[in-house]
Amino acid sequence: MKASELRELTEDELREREQDLAQQLFTLRMQRVTGQLDNPAKMGQARRDLARVLTILGEKRRSA
Repeated sequence: MKASELRELTEDELREREQDLAQQLFTLRMQRVTGQLDNPAKMGQARRDLARVLTILGEKRRSA
C-alpha cells in the first residue's frame, strides 16, 4: 500500500490497519518458527507497511 493512499484514511481507519498488520506480522513470525512460511518476503512487506501506517499516524497526530 502506498503512503498517499494511507494519508487519505482517518485516524480510526489507520489504527484499525495498524492492528491488522501487527496481527499479520505475528502470524507470519509464528509460521516462520514452525517452518510453515512459504514466502519470507511477506514478513518484510508487512513490517514496512506497519512502519508506513505508524509514520502516517504520527504525522496526523502532530498536525492536529
